[in-house]
Amino acid sequence: MNAGRPLTKVERKKFNRAEHERKIKQDLIAQHGNDLGTFYAWLRIVNIRGTQAYRDGSADFIREVTLALHNVYGRHFG
Repeated sequence: MNAGRPLTKVERKKFNRAEHERKIKQDLIAQHGNDLGTFYAWLRIVNIRGTQAYRDGSADFIREVTLALHNVYGRHFG
């Protein structure tokens, strides 16, 4: 994990974010089952990351997610 040295501030932030996302996923899967829990976790994490991207002034992440959802919708209902 840390190769015998303390994590830098950036590394710690990434590690903490990954742990938080893992915990969200585990909690939602435990509450709703594997399929629905995974879907809810994905929505929650995309919401978190989208909000962070928006606050940073970057709409690229939001555009990519929107395009991906549109493609999935088109494949199944178009």
